[in-house]
Amino acid sequence: MMTSTTITRYHPPYPLLLHNPSPFATLTFPPPHSPHVRTFSLPKTLSCHLSPSHNTTTPLLTKIHSKPLHFALSGALSLCLLLGGAEIAQAAKVGVNKPELLPKEFTTVIDVAGFLTDGQEKRLAQEISALEKDTGYKLRVLAQNYPVTPGLAVKDFWQVDDSTVVFVADPTFGNILNFNVGASVDLDIPRSFWSRLAGKYGNIFYWREKGEDASIESAVMAISNCLREPVGPNNCSEVK
Repeated sequence: MMTSTTITRYHPPYPLLLHNPSPFATLTFPPPHSPHVRTFSLPKTLSCHLSPSHNTTTPLLTKIHSKPLHFALSGALSLCLLLGGAEIAQAAKVGVNKPELLPKEFTTVIDVAGFLTDGQEKRLAQEISALEKDTGYKLRVLAQNYPVTPGLAVKDFWQVDDSTVVFVADPTFGNILNFNVGASVDLDIPRSFWSRLAGKYGNIFYWREKGEDASIESAVMAISNCLREPVGPNNCSEVK
């Protein structure tokens, strides 16, 4: 049985594209003068936060939630990069599923775009491993340039579940930081954290000046610091 999924979007009201591997989706538009709320039917759960574009002046936050969890990483960008922008709708009409782009051995950091050096990948993997050991949260990093991506294949490769945060670093559409947040993580971490993180380290001016690798490394450390904080009313109030 399908469950209803609500996507809440704030101005500016970009065209909306749901690109999900499931063959069904229902779309409900709001009446005139109402908030921009569109409802989709999805078979499973995903909590997804869309980072704001570099040229928007108001926050843009996309939240997707239903139960139980099923991580639908469609194409390279999953729902996060496939929600908003006419250029995205044109570029992402067909989902990507390229398991041949996956590494031969398991790793928590996959860089098919060549943004990171071997040393940087190793350091990030060590930080992610320590985070998972200490907290139980699973952080996974996919660096890509859409459409060159393993896409849907990472779901099984990483065994994505409620405790997983998938961080997709892709500069194709401006802001390089995009996050898919598991349901359990979403309960513990303020949703505003992800948009603030994207605004600080993902904006086009930051990564063009400092490099994609700097954005990725800074974001991983900020996520690690946040996930290590005790859950409470003020956790993750700062992007460190």
